[in-house]
Amino acid sequence: MIYQFNRKDHKAMRLQKRAPVHPGRILLKHYVEPLNIKIVDLAANLGVSRKAVSAIVNEHKAVTSDMALRLSKAFGTTPELWLNLQRNYDLWQARNRSNEWKKVKELNCALSAACSA
Repeated sequence: MIYQFNRKDHKAMRLQKRAPVHPGRILLKHYVEPLNIKIVDLAANLGVSRKAVSAIVNEHKAVTSDMALRLSKAFGTTPELWLNLQRNYDLWQARNRSNEWKKVKELNCALSAACSA
């Protein structure tokens, strides 16, 4: 199967000047602080170490699929919310920290055996 890349989506993402917020900041500012939850208590409820939650809240670690499931259960959200926040953050960081990806040449059907089928 060949996946088509939507150039409009690519252009819109390139135009975003400001980095998306790390999901750890969202967790802290929209859930932990307003609900007055201690990191150690959140960690215990999630079934992970205090260090794991602290690393996310302090924007040192990413939200994994497993953590997204835990957070969604704890806060009544969806795992997709947390994963999309992380994906958007990671993609922006990758796009703006290096230009190496820009050196990749676009492949077209003339170079692909899949197009001749």
